[in-house]
Amino acid sequence: MIIIGVDFHPEFQQIASVDTETGEFQEKRLAHREDAETFYRALAGQKVRVGMEASGHARWFERLLAELQFELWIGDAAEIQSKRVRKQKTDRQDAQLILRLMLKDDFPQIWVPSWENRDLRQLLWHRHRMVQVRTRIMNQLQALALNEGLRCKKRLWREHGRRQLESFRLAPWASRRRRDLLELLDRLNPTIAELSQAIEQEAEKCPEAQRLMTHPGVGPLTALAFVLIIGKAERFQCGKQIASYLGLVPLEKSSGNRRRLGHITKQGSSMVRFLLVEAAQVTVRSLPEWRRKYVQLMMRRGRKIAKVAMARRLAVALYWMWRKGWNYEQSKSSVRTRASSEQAMVCSRTPSN
Repeated sequence: MIIIGVDFHPEFQQIASVDTETGEFQEKRLAHREDAETFYRALAGQKVRVGMEASGHARWFERLLAELQFELWIGDAAEIQSKRVRKQKTDRQDAQLILRLMLKDDFPQIWVPSWENRDLRQLLWHRHRMVQVRTRIMNQLQALALNEGLRCKKRLWREHGRRQLESFRLAPWASRRRRDLLELLDRLNPTIAELSQAIEQEAEKCPEAQRLMTHPGVGPLTALAFVLIIGKAERFQCGKQIASYLGLVPLEKSSGNRRRLGHITKQGSSMVRFLLVEAAQVTVRSLPEWRRKYVQLMMRRGRKIAKVAMARRLAVALYWMWRKGWNYEQSKSSVRTRASSEQAMVCSRTPSN
C-alpha cells in the first residue's frame, strides 16, 4: 500500500509518501490541477491511502480520489496541530506529520458527509445567503424612508407603503439607488420563494426532518439543516456533545479552583446556530414552560444570553427526539414519566412523621 500525507493549499499541495512494501519514501510539490492529476492517475490500480487536514477548496481533489477509488482520510486540523512537537512549521513538515500520524495509526480522522448531503447543504446555504442579501436591501430602503420622514416598519412592504416609498421626490442618484434596490428586491423574492419550496420538498422526503418538525417552532428549514449538519445521531453520546458541536457552549479557561467562562465558542455551523436561535424564539412564544424559563433567564442574564440558552435547549431536545425516534408528544410523555418517577423516589426517601 502507498500512504500519502498531503499538506493541501488552493494553488498546490506538498506530499510525503511511503510504499509500505518497499519502504520507498518520496516528497513532492504538486501544482494544481495538472501536476496533481498526472501524479495520482499514474497510481491508478494500486492500493493508495491519502490523508489531509479538513479544509475548503478541495472538492475537485476529493472527486479525483473517489474516481480513482483511493481511500481518503480527512483529519481534524486542530488535533493535528496539537500533535506537533517542533516549533518550526513548513509545508514539508506538515506533510511529514500527517504521514507519520497515519503510519502510527494516530491520525484524528473525522466523519465526512456524503455527496448528496453536501449538495443539499448548498441548497440551504444558497437560500440563507439570499435572505441575508434581501435583508440588507430592505434595511437600506427602510433607511431611505426614514430620511424622508416615513416610519412604518413592516407596513413599508405592503402595497400602500410601497406606493409611499416610490412617491418621494429624490435627487437623481438617490432616486436611481431607490429604483435599483426595489428591482433587486423584486427579483430576490421569487428566488427565495422557489428555494423555500425546494427545501420543503426535501424535508418531506426525510423522515428524521418530519419527526423534528413536530416540535413547536421547528419548520422544514431548521429541521432539514439540523439533520444534514449532524449527519448521524449515533455520532454523539449526549446532548452536551451536540451543544458543543454546534458552538452553543461557553468558552472555558479553568485551572485549579478557579473557573473562567466566556461567551459561546461559535464553533460549528453558523447557519444552524442562527436557525436554532430563530426557532427557539418561536418555541418560547408557543409553549408556556419555555416562556417561563426564558423570562427567568432574561431577568438574570439578559435577553441575548437567554435566547442562546433556549437555542441550546432546543438543540438538545431535537437531538433526543432524533436519537430515540420520538415525535414531540412522545418526548413530552417521556419527560413527564421521568419527572414523576424522580418525584416518587424523593417522596419514598423522605421520613414520615
